[in-house]
Amino acid sequence: MKHPDPEKMDDGVLDHRGEALPYLSKSAKNMKMDKLLSTPMPNFEGETPGSYFWTKVIYWICHKISKIQFRSIEATGMEKIPLDRGSLCCAWHTNGLLDALQITLNHPRYFVFGGRHDLVTRPILGWWTRRMAVQPVVRKAELLRGGCSEEEASFLNGRSLMTLASGISHGYGCVLFPEGTSHNNAYMLRFRTGPMRTILAASALAKASGKQLPVLIPIGLHFRTREYFRTDVWVEFSEPIQVQDDDVPDDLVNAVADGTWSEPPAEAVFKLRDNLREKLVPLTPNVHNWDEHRGLLLLGHIKGRLNNNQPKSWQDEVVLGRQFRDRFTTKLTTEPNESLQPLKLTNPSLDKSKTAAGILHHNGLDGRDLNGDATDLSSPKVAKLPLAVARSSLFIVLLPIFIISLLPQMVLGRVLGDSTDEGIDARTSYQFLAAMFGSIIIWPISSTIIVSLMYWQSGQITEVIGFEWFESFGNSPYNVAFAVIMTWFLMFPLSLFSGKLFSLVWDDIVDLRGFYRKQRMTNHDKKELFKLIAELKEELSN
Repeated sequence: MKHPDPEKMDDGVLDHRGEALPYLSKSAKNMKMDKLLSTPMPNFEGETPGSYFWTKVIYWICHKISKIQFRSIEATGMEKIPLDRGSLCCAWHTNGLLDALQITLNHPRYFVFGGRHDLVTRPILGWWTRRMAVQPVVRKAELLRGGCSEEEASFLNGRSLMTLASGISHGYGCVLFPEGTSHNNAYMLRFRTGPMRTILAASALAKASGKQLPVLIPIGLHFRTREYFRTDVWVEFSEPIQVQDDDVPDDLVNAVADGTWSEPPAEAVFKLRDNLREKLVPLTPNVHNWDEHRGLLLLGHIKGRLNNNQPKSWQDEVVLGRQFRDRFTTKLTTEPNESLQPLKLTNPSLDKSKTAAGILHHNGLDGRDLNGDATDLSSPKVAKLPLAVARSSLFIVLLPIFIISLLPQMVLGRVLGDSTDEGIDARTSYQFLAAMFGSIIIWPISSTIIVSLMYWQSGQITEVIGFEWFESFGNSPYNVAFAVIMTWFLMFPLSLFSGKLFSLVWDDIVDLRGFYRKQRMTNHDKKELFKLIAELKEELSN
């Protein structure tokens, strides 16, 4: 898999604090101001801010693809979201479009969207985002690199933020990421003020119209291995932060009442930012690097086994690992003007666990591959074999449909995801987009090809099923045409089913590969691994 050279990703452009600005992909550098300024505005009178029909369609498609792309999806805390007011969701940003997608699909309200400017100007994707009235935002990274003038950026951002604020004040959901860019770190980047300014403007609009003030919702986004197909995800909706009436002065209410953007008071922005940071940072791994994170997760596995309560889900693993992180950390947050990069955790048990987790990781394994008492690697689950054989056999039957309708999307997603200049955090975004738009564009073509092949090979098919399939409703020209059309439409759910079946077969292949990796693990690695785990078990028992 190809990824940008980190040195080439730093072009030397700094922000006002002297820090390097986020790297810009070719798409982000290509600013089309005429299209940006003509972006359709949302309507806040209905159930959805954008087109009702196309929003329903895109949500349905995204739900289906999400269930195929992820092996397990857990979402908790939705009952905390108030339904009598708008909400702005904030999370850390490490998985591109899929971060916003998982928040949106698990929130009870429809969203008004804002995002990087090229979301509304890209081919194909831009058509959909404009149907959903996504509002473009110009980041400081584009502005300082000369992508547009400061006047254009101020006008566009002011209009977009005001539109988002208006949507939130009308009771819709919204998601903005305070870091301002997707990244690959195991900790959060410095917070930008855009989300706080937006929620305060929304509060002013709500206050002006006598509505309930909106809430700011910190959200933990947890991907097991974000760039993998069929990874696990847990979306953790935390306790909402209620904007207080005192944070919304009357002069701000009066300023935004006519629908123009006005900057909220700086002290209110910083107060809300610090409050969000205090609540949000602990919902992330918040460790110096991913080696520490893997070490904490392994400690959770070992402790769970010692308590005869080993983790049964990805959520359980995250929670147990978080408990050890909090125990080893003396300071989870930093002062407002400091970097959010945490100090390295120093603990003898964690040092051993990092080494043990490194051995497992080097062999393609993790804490789930330990047996019930962490004395050996786990044995294969033979009880799963009949089901695996059954669905593999059914998949082979549907393989021609899968090859024609879904294989082109998989190839496209893999090529785009592996060749993007936006880093590994954008890999699954491209795969998701290939699946979504590939279904819309490719499936009508693939259905036509499949039905044509069926008609061409009708003699062989008749020998197998015992009748002419295209004469199912009669042999008149109209009945034959009806049978062909119905079969064409039938190919769509069959293509979807073959994709879902492929994802389950892929799970079986991954499980089989895990068993193979455990068999290949060297005796030296096993000896070193379980020596460390034995020491950890003794330390954790005390």
